[in-house]
Amino acid sequence: MSEENLPTLPRRDFLKTTALGGVALTSGMLLYQVSTAKPLEESVTSQVRWGLLIDTTQCDENCTDCVDACNQEHGLEGHGERPEVQAQWIHKVDLRHKQTGKTHSLPMMCQHCANPPCRDVCPTGASFKRADGIVLVDKHLCIGCRYCMMACPYKARSFVHEAVTEQKSYSPRGKGTVEACTLCVHRVDQGERPACVAACQKQAMTFGDMNDPNSEISKKLKQIQSTALRDNLKLQPEVRYHGI
Repeated sequence: MSEENLPTLPRRDFLKTTALGGVALTSGMLLYQVSTAKPLEESVTSQVRWGLLIDTTQCDENCTDCVDACNQEHGLEGHGERPEVQAQWIHKVDLRHKQTGKTHSLPMMCQHCANPPCRDVCPTGASFKRADGIVLVDKHLCIGCRYCMMACPYKARSFVHEAVTEQKSYSPRGKGTVEACTLCVHRVDQGERPACVAACQKQAMTFGDMNDPNSEISKKLKQIQSTALRDNLKLQPEVRYHGI
C-alpha cells in the first residue's frame, strides 16, 4: 500500500490502536520490535548495571572509529530519501578548558542516566529505562512529540524526518519517531560489547557491569578519576569520562 493510500485516523483513535495492538504503522512500514531482547527465560534485572568509561587521554581528535562503527552497525549511513542527511547516535565533541586552554576530544552519545529526564517528560511511556540501566525508545509508542529531545541536556536524541530504507532488523527505525544510542542493546544481550567499544583501536572505551566489583570497568573506576557530564543535574549518567 502506498503512503498516499494509508488510512488516516483521528489522533485519539491512533493512540488507542497503538496502545492496544502494540504495533505502530509508520510511513507504510510495520515496526515489530524495539530491539533484539533477551529470551524470556533470561529477563533483564537490576542485578546488572551497564556502564561505559571513556578515557579522553587516549581519544585522538582525528579518530572517528567509534562513530563509523555505530553508523555501520545501525545503518545510519543516510539511506533515506536524502542520502546526504545522516543521523548520528554518537559524535565527537571538542572541549577546551577556559583557564589552561587544554583541549579534549571525546565521544558524545546518550548518557543512559539513572534518572533520565527524557523518560519523565514522555507522555506515552515510549522513553523508558531497562532494569539494567539502558535507556531506550519504544518506536511503537513514540508519537514524535519530541518532548524528550527538549528535556535531554546532552542533546543526544534526534528525530527521523524521512522514510528510512535498508534498516537493520535488530535496530528498527521509523519516520516520525525519536532515536538515540541504544548501547547496542542487541549485542549486549548476546554477551558482546557495543560496536563503538569494540571498534576503538586505542581501547579508550571500557564497557561492563558496574555492579560487578570484578569487572574491568569497576576496577578502572576505582583506580582512576572519572567525571559525569553535567553532574550538577543529579541525573547519574552511566557514561563516565576520565581526563576532563
